[in-house]
Amino acid sequence: MKIGIFGTGMVGQAIGSKLVSLGHSVKMGSRQAGNEKAVAWVQQAGAGASEGSFAEAAAFGEMLFHCGLGHAALDILHAAGADNLKGKILVDITNPLDFSKGMPPTLFVSGDDSLGERIQAAFPQTKVVKSLNTISNPVMIDPARLGADHDVFVSGNDADAKAQVTALLKNGFGWKSVIDLGDITTARGTESYLLLWIRLWGCLGSADFNIKIVKPS
Repeated sequence: MKIGIFGTGMVGQAIGSKLVSLGHSVKMGSRQAGNEKAVAWVQQAGAGASEGSFAEAAAFGEMLFHCGLGHAALDILHAAGADNLKGKILVDITNPLDFSKGMPPTLFVSGDDSLGERIQAAFPQTKVVKSLNTISNPVMIDPARLGADHDVFVSGNDADAKAQVTALLKNGFGWKSVIDLGDITTARGTESYLLLWIRLWGCLGSADFNIKIVKPS
């Protein structure tokens, strides 16, 4: 599959490298083609990896991963172009974290709205699936590193899009449990969880953790 990635940071590089290792062709997008981080990633990832602008990555990909910073999420997608996003699955990993007052951050979207919803509203012809935003990037691509079963979530309005993302998470990334929370409004819950996640990160001294939903047997 051809996959486009928005973002050249740790999340984008981790996701991109994993997808290349699975045999997918991956184009990493940034504001301008030739981005230093993207070029270095292509050299490291090898065959199947390429880079370009956000618009070029969006046009290239049959499926897209949004790994950019939350405060720039909509700007990135507008740069990618609505026509290039039209009809495609967009896996949204962004979180609305506001670091303007330092640590710990607050959320610039919360309550009766979410960043996932804002993205879906801005691009109604794109199939937005919120996922992987509740865990660190090493855990995203290697859930077995924690040595126990744990859960990842998907939110979105399109059932087929969620099914395709779930299949990739399970068959490609190795997730055993993918919980479908419902429509895109359920992204409010996973985005808000980041406030707890950051506190856990601080007290545990590591980002190598996740949660498991336990029900009565």
